[in-house]
Amino acid sequence: MNTNAPMGPAHTPEQLADAAMQRFYAVIPAGGTGTRLWPLSRAAAPKFLHDLTGSGSTLLRATYDRLEPLSGSRVLVVTGEAHREAVCRQLPEIPDADLVLESEPKDSAAAIGLAAAILHARDPDIIMGSFAADQVISPDAVFQDAVREAILTAATGKIVTIGITPTHASTGFGYIRMGRPLDVAGAPSAHAVVEFVEKPSEDVAQEYLASGGYSWNAGMFVAPVSLMLKHLKQNEPELFRGIDEIARAWDTPAQHEVTARVWPTLPKIAIDYAVAEPAADAGDVAVIPGNFSWDDVGDFAAIGRLNSASEVENVTVLGEGARVFTESASGVVVSDTKRVIALIGIEDVVIVDTADALLVTTKAHAQRVKSAVDRLKASGDTDVL
Repeated sequence: MNTNAPMGPAHTPEQLADAAMQRFYAVIPAGGTGTRLWPLSRAAAPKFLHDLTGSGSTLLRATYDRLEPLSGSRVLVVTGEAHREAVCRQLPEIPDADLVLESEPKDSAAAIGLAAAILHARDPDIIMGSFAADQVISPDAVFQDAVREAILTAATGKIVTIGITPTHASTGFGYIRMGRPLDVAGAPSAHAVVEFVEKPSEDVAQEYLASGGYSWNAGMFVAPVSLMLKHLKQNEPELFRGIDEIARAWDTPAQHEVTARVWPTLPKIAIDYAVAEPAADAGDVAVIPGNFSWDDVGDFAAIGRLNSASEVENVTVLGEGARVFTESASGVVVSDTKRVIALIGIEDVVIVDTADALLVTTKAHAQRVKSAVDRLKASGDTDVL
C-alpha cells in the first residue's frame, strides 16, 4: 500500500448536507376521526380527507405536496384500511408497498414505530420525518427550511422535533422546553430539548409565553430510524417486538398474514410517551423552532380563522354550492347540502349541515362538539358517526 498517495478530498458541508437529504423519507400518519369537526368529519371520512381551507386541496394532499420537494417519491403513508380507496384517489403517486394500512387504530407509537421498522428493514441509514396529515401550514418554503435543518440535525444522531413558535398562551397544546443551542452545520436554529411538558393551566401558559423558551409540540419528528427504534425497544419492548415482526414480513408473501395477526395485539400508546419524552430525558432530542403559520384545525372556530377569504359579509361559508343568506350575522357555515341556510341577527354561530345530521353551536363552544359524538356513541346512534 502506498502510504504517500494523496488523500481524497474531504467531504464538504454541502456534500454532507446532500447526503443527509438523500437519506430522508417522509412518513404521513393519516389517522384520527376529528371528532370536534363532526358531522363533517366522520370515521369513514376523517378531516384529513376534506378541503377545510377553501384552497381546493384536501389536508392530506396539501401535506404530501409540502413534503414532496424534500423527499421526492420517498413517502410512506400510514392510514386505516377503511380509507385506502380515498387515500389512493388523493395520492395516486403512493405505491402499495408504501401504503401501511391499519386494521384498527392503535395510536401514534404503533403507526410511527411500524413505519420506522419497515424503513429500517429496507435501509437502516434512513432518516424519517413524521408529519400528520391533518395540519395546515404556511408558507411551505419556511416549513421546508425548518425540515431541512431538522434532517441535518437528525444526521448527527438526534431525534428532532419542530416546535411551533407560540402566538398566544394556549392551554390546548403540550409544550417543548428548549435548552442550549447546538452547533450543527446547516442548522443554526437547532437547540437541545430539556423536556416535553403537558398541556398547562392558563397561568403556566402565560409564563411559558413570556419566557420565550418554549414551543408548542405539534408532533413532528425527524430521526434516524435506528435511533427511533432503539428508544422504542427500551421503553416499549412489547410494542417493539410486534412491529419488528410485521416489518420483517413486509415486502414478502407473509406480509398480510403477519400484519393481520400481530397488529390487533399491539398496545396503544402515544409516540410522545413511548419515545419523545424518555429520549429527551436521555439527552437525545433536539428542536428546530418553526416560524411558520400552523393550525391543527381542532374545531370549527379554526375553519373560520383559516377561511376568512370565503366570507359572505361576516360569515365564513364552506361547501361547494352552499346556499347561505345572512343579515346582521357572523360565524361559520359548512354545508354539504343544497338546503338554503338563512342567518339573521345571530353572532358567532357555527352551523354544519349534512344529509343526515345538523350541528348548531357557537365558536365559543366549538371545542365541545366532541361531547356530542361521545353521547351519540353511548346511545348507539353510530350510523351518523
